[in-house]
Amino acid sequence: MGNSSWINCCGSLDWTHFKTRSFLTRLTISTTGLALVISVLPLRIAAQAPPPSTAAESSIQLLQPPAQGQSTPPITVTLQDALERARKNDPGYLSAVTDAKNAQEDRLQARNALLPSAVASTQFLGTQGDGGKISDGRFVTNDGIHVYRAWGVFHQDLSPGTFMATGLKRAKAAEALAKAKAEIARRGLTVTVSKSFYGLVVAQRKYATSQQALEQTRHFFDITRAAEREGQAPHTDALKAEIQYRLQEQAFDEAKLAMEDARLTLAVLLFPTLNENFSVVDDLDSAQALPAFPEVQAMAEKENPDLRVAIEAARQSDLDVTAAKTAFFPTLVVDTDYGIEANCFALRCTRASFPEVGVVPNLGYFVTAALTIPVWDWGTLRSKLHQAQYKQQVAKATLNQEQQLKITELFAAYNEAAVARSAVDASRHTAELAADSLRLVNLRYESGASPATEVVDAQTTLFTARNAYIDAQARFRAALAGLQTMTGTF
Repeated sequence: MGNSSWINCCGSLDWTHFKTRSFLTRLTISTTGLALVISVLPLRIAAQAPPPSTAAESSIQLLQPPAQGQSTPPITVTLQDALERARKNDPGYLSAVTDAKNAQEDRLQARNALLPSAVASTQFLGTQGDGGKISDGRFVTNDGIHVYRAWGVFHQDLSPGTFMATGLKRAKAAEALAKAKAEIARRGLTVTVSKSFYGLVVAQRKYATSQQALEQTRHFFDITRAAEREGQAPHTDALKAEIQYRLQEQAFDEAKLAMEDARLTLAVLLFPTLNENFSVVDDLDSAQALPAFPEVQAMAEKENPDLRVAIEAARQSDLDVTAAKTAFFPTLVVDTDYGIEANCFALRCTRASFPEVGVVPNLGYFVTAALTIPVWDWGTLRSKLHQAQYKQQVAKATLNQEQQLKITELFAAYNEAAVARSAVDASRHTAELAADSLRLVNLRYESGASPATEVVDAQTTLFTARNAYIDAQARFRAALAGLQTMTGTF
């Protein structure tokens, strides 16, 4: 069914030509005065009943936020547009993306930490003198009252962690973990937006269905009242029609409320400021087919971000144990300094402590190599190793359980989608049968072969079947979105 079918669908009532009811033709004027009273009383009651309102009118006026951007045409939003807008506004998704970007920078920093570094340093040291008695002033670390330093320092860490690149590997695992979490957040947001998007589509369809149902029940109420005034129908028909109309009027108000709530929910996800000036594209009838399970299973094995999170967490725990073990080994740090440290800022000058030597070159180098060997730390390093091993055990157990759970969830999600897809076909056929049933009951009522209760029951069945069809379509869309959180888009 297309969208227009929910506004102009089959089963409408045509009461232009009413035929005399069979049970009324059997009445005779020769009956007692009681028959006259019985026939007149319903007319008086019917005359006192208030006329029903049209479907376009509602006794309840819903409050809405202040209109924004109403001077411009409403924005037409497709599902893809809604997803792109939500990704720019959702704080949870933006936080996960930011964490992934930070993890990428951490990986770059960890890689750079393995490479030699070079820094430039320029200093001036001014020392208080002793009135010329001592050439190097009052501080023995200096060889004159004026000292200039201009060094280029090359630094290299030669620890076991550098050769094994443990820090870099762990940073890579952390980056992969953060990206997997960002993908989980993206897919979770897709499910949320899809449900809200199609929640509004469903609410609009149900509103249209309820509006049409209200029109039909009002028309049937008008017909039964007119037939009652003409003595062609009993008062029970008018009562039954009015009850059906009043109930449908309540259902219409509820459908309108549900539509407004769904619009507000979606507006919060899509726009940075609350804006209801938009319309959604109803593509509920164009749902994609469900792939075969082997294809879905293959995609889940490659594209499941939850499983990647568990794998990278276990990988991180392994690298933490490796780093804790390498902390027991010696570390070697080499610094090479090249530049000047002299009493004048020049390549050659006279040293204040040895003026008799004359002018000497200032440019040179010196090397510092520091070997650090852990000797005794009261068991701190061993305690850190134990902590890393405990976390490693938990990470491995989590990975094993996650693998089992994801297989179970994949089967459950696929079965849910398959059942939902079957329900769409079944409910569509049921709605078509209900529409045809109402049409036949209308004809039988016109010919006097069916009571009003059958017409009311057929109307109720049709409205229920249509709403069930809409719900089945929405359920299938939600099942597809849930399945794609494990497989990626297909």
